Amino acid sequence: MSLRLGDTAPNFTARTTLGEINFYDYLGDSWGVLFSHPADFTPVCTTELGKTALLNGEFAKRNVKVLALSVDPLDKHQSWIGDINETQNCDVTFPIIADEDKTVANLYGMIHPNASETFTVRSLFIIGPDKKVKLTITYPASTGRNFFEVLRVIDSLQLTAQYSVATPADWKDGEDVIVTAAVPTADIPERFPKGHKIIKPYLRTTPQPNK
Repeated sequence: MSLRLGDTAPNFTARTTLGEINFYDYLGDSWGVLFSHPADFTPVCTTELGKTALLNGEFAKRNVKVLALSVDPLDKHQSWIGDINETQNCDVTFPIIADEDKTVANLYGMIHPNASETFTVRSLFIIGPDKKVKLTITYPASTGRNFFEVLRVIDSLQLTAQYSVATPADWKDGEDVIVTAAVPTADIPERFPKGHKIIKPYLRTTPQPNK
């Protein structure tokens, strides 16, 4: 199964390091990040989970709940968390799914047979409060993810869900944004009173409206 942007994220119930959870109940009205790891006790995954734990406050202030997944068993997850906390100087407090039967991995298309028939690739899904898939990123097992980029795209997704704007290349929170084509130029002053620039008729910018 291949999930596409705008699809409804499949619900599931799974065993995790924090007990059994129902995915939709866990998210509630929050945004969600669901991301997979090829295996426990692997070096790149250890650094990724550690970085996520260290950024826990950044996810929380964006109303984002994090949920990790590996196809290894629960007891192995619990032992691995000790290593992650020790080596990455962190405290992993978010749940890690024990997806031994690959139910969730198959629901979300996390196993790419041409890369590995048994282990998940580094899939990451950002899911909105409406339970729709807002963004997907897929990395090979050999390449660790950039979690500052994950936070950056969450900032963009949350901003553009609220206002008729888009974010340009390399945009960071606090920088100017692009007024979408749906807003006539004549309406920009009323919609975006902080001012605007017309670079081209199709390229109009304005200061970030929620700052």
